[in-house]
Amino acid sequence: MTVDRGVRVIAGTFVLASLVLGVAGSPLFVSARFLWLTAFVGVNLLQSAFTGFCPAEMILEKAGLARREPAVAAQPNDA
Repeated sequence: MTVDRGVRVIAGTFVLASLVLGVAGSPLFVSARFLWLTAFVGVNLLQSAFTGFCPAEMILEKAGLARREPAVAAQPNDA
């Protein structure tokens, strides 16, 4: 897994978890205040698109995730 995919996994997990815990119709409802977590994740994704700064990226890089997928060797054409 790469850092980019890791950020998507973390963001998606936080959004879904906050919706499950924050929407009144959910069987796991705790408090509507969990919806603030959804807003925080959205704002963080938006600001990182413009500034390039993402705390989750820094954490995942320190955890040892690769920055990019390794390049695949070109295969010769059999034409």
